[in-house]
Amino acid sequence: MASAPLPLFYNGLEPLSSEVHANYRVRAQDSAPFLVAQHAIPLTIDEFPLVQRAMPIVFSVGDEAIPLALMGLNEGVNVFIDDEGKAIGDGFYVPAYVRRYPYMLARLRPDAQELSLCFDPTSDAIGAFDEGQPLFENGQPSQATKDILAFNETFEQAGQRTQAFMSELREAGLLMDGEVSIQPDGADQPFIYRGFQMINEQKLQDLRGDQLRKMSQSGMLPLLYAHLFSLSLMRDIFARQVQQGKVPQTQPGF
Repeated sequence: MASAPLPLFYNGLEPLSSEVHANYRVRAQDSAPFLVAQHAIPLTIDEFPLVQRAMPIVFSVGDEAIPLALMGLNEGVNVFIDDEGKAIGDGFYVPAYVRRYPYMLARLRPDAQELSLCFDPTSDAIGAFDEGQPLFENGQPSQATKDILAFNETFEQAGQRTQAFMSELREAGLLMDGEVSIQPDGADQPFIYRGFQMINEQKLQDLRGDQLRKMSQSGMLPLLYAHLFSLSLMRDIFARQVQQGKVPQTQPGF
C-alpha cells in the first residue's frame, strides 16, 4: 500500500485496528489546514445539486477525468478558506471528499477483495488523546467508528456511480476542452483559464431524442445542466480572489 500514490490530502494510510488503536479517540476540528492551498476538490455526482449553488463544477483533463469543485481558479488559491484553514463566511457546501478526511476505505493488498477502514496517521483529528470520542469500547468499534465507516461506505458507493456517469460521458463524446475568459475592470488583457473539461452544449443539443430521453430518465441530464449552470460562478470566484488579493500578476493557466 505504501508504494501506491496517495490521494489528495493524505500523507499516509494506516488500517484502523482495535488492537493497535484501542485507546485512540477522534476529536472535532475547527479548521482544515490541509485545504488551504487546494483549489480543485474531487466531487461525486450526488453532490452536484448542492455544489452548483456555490462553486463551479468542471472536469479534470485526461482520459480518466473526474468531476471537480473549484474553490479557487488558480493553483494554491482557495477563496473559501483563510490562511489558518478556517472557513471564510458561512453556509458554503463542504464537499464529501473533504469531510471524509482523514479516513478512507482502501485495500490492504492489491489482491484483497474487501476494503478496510484506514486513516492518515499524520492528522491531528485522530490519536491517543485524553479528549474526544473513543474509536473502540471494550475491544469493539464505538458508535463514532460505526458512523465513520457508514459515511465512507456511502462515499464509496457515490464514487462508483460517478465512475459510471463519467463512462457514459466519454461514450457520448460530450466532454470538450474548457476555456473561460474574464476581463476585470481596468485590466489591459483578460484572464484566460484553461486546463479543464466541460460539457459541449452543442453536442448535447444535437443528441437524438432517444438518447436525451434515456439521459433524462436516468437522472443524468439534470446533472449535466447543474454543471453548465455552475460555470457562471467562475466570475464570482474570480471576484472573491480580487477581494482577497489573490489574483495572479501574470496570465494564469488553470
